[in-house]
Amino acid sequence: MCALFPCRVMASMTPSSCTERGFTLLEVLVALAIFAVLAVAVTTASQHVLAQSQGVRERLLASWVADNHLTELGLQAAPAPGQRSLEVMFGQHRWTLHESRRLGVGGLLQVQVRVGLAADRQVLHQATGWLGMADAPR
Repeated sequence: MCALFPCRVMASMTPSSCTERGFTLLEVLVALAIFAVLAVAVTTASQHVLAQSQGVRERLLASWVADNHLTELGLQAAPAPGQRSLEVMFGQHRWTLHESRRLGVGGLLQVQVRVGLAADRQVLHQATGWLGMADAPR
C-alpha cells in the first residue's frame, strides 16, 4: 500500500509503516525479460529432444525391420545371389528394404540389408547376415 501512496499523501500512516517498498516497474520488466528468455531456451531444448527421440525411434524400428528380414531369409531356402528391393509395413510405417546377396567365403551367402522409410531415400539402418547355401560344396 505504501508503494501506491507515498507517506506525504497518507497522513494517518506512521513513518515506520511506510518503509516497505514494492518492486519498481523496471525491476518487473527485467524479471519478465529474463523469464521470457529462459522460456524460449527451454522450449527450444524441448523441441530438439523431441526431434531426437523421433529419430531414435525410427532407427530402432529400422533395425527391427532389418533383423526380422534376415531372420525370415534364414528360415527359407537359400536364395540365389542378386539384389532386390521391397516394401514392408511395420510399426505403422512403410519401410523400403534393399537386399543385396553375394557369394562369400566357404560357400556362405552374404546378405546385406539396408532399411529406410519409404517416404524418403535415407538409409536408417544397415545389417549384414550370412546364410548357408543348400548346394554349396563342402
